[in-house]
Amino acid sequence: MSDPARLDTPRTSRRPTFNLDPEAVGQFSESIARFLGTGRYLLWQTVLVIVWIALNLFAVGLRWDPYPFILLNLAFSTQAAYAAPLILLAQNRQENRDRVALEDDRRRAEQTKADTEFLARELAALRLAVGEVATRDYLRRELDEIRELLEAPRPAKSKGGKGDGERRQKKNRASESTPASEDNPGSADNPG
Repeated sequence: MSDPARLDTPRTSRRPTFNLDPEAVGQFSESIARFLGTGRYLLWQTVLVIVWIALNLFAVGLRWDPYPFILLNLAFSTQAAYAAPLILLAQNRQENRDRVALEDDRRRAEQTKADTEFLARELAALRLAVGEVATRDYLRRELDEIRELLEAPRPAKSKGGKGDGERRQKKNRASESTPASEDNPGSADNPG
């Protein structure tokens, strides 16, 4: 920070500067522009004009603005001179807000489109993967076929191979080793 009393430090500007916050000025101008566009403002302005004209036409002692109403026209001109830039400033601010909102909407639309395309690709991949997965109906059908195979009667196998011959020999030996009695009617000693 420079000391204004020092002679070795030059001043940056000799003119006084007004530091106005552009946002505050913009908000103030928007509030005035909004008020100028209301029915309440038009009503108050109409009442003021009627009273002004009535007093200047009929009140003989109070005539400060005779018939051509020059002062009233000057007031309206001054009002228009200030209202037009305020309205333009409010419109420019609204246009800037609309542009920012439009850019935000475009960005969101692009993000939504990218998300939608990603989800569509994921759904397609899931459909392909589900096509390869065993479904409940497929598993139920397979289990039914296995149950039918287990419940079906098995036909006796007679291949005549080495294993069958050995089993027959063991069976014959077992029947020969049992004594012939009434309990064993199929023995060789008891043909009856």
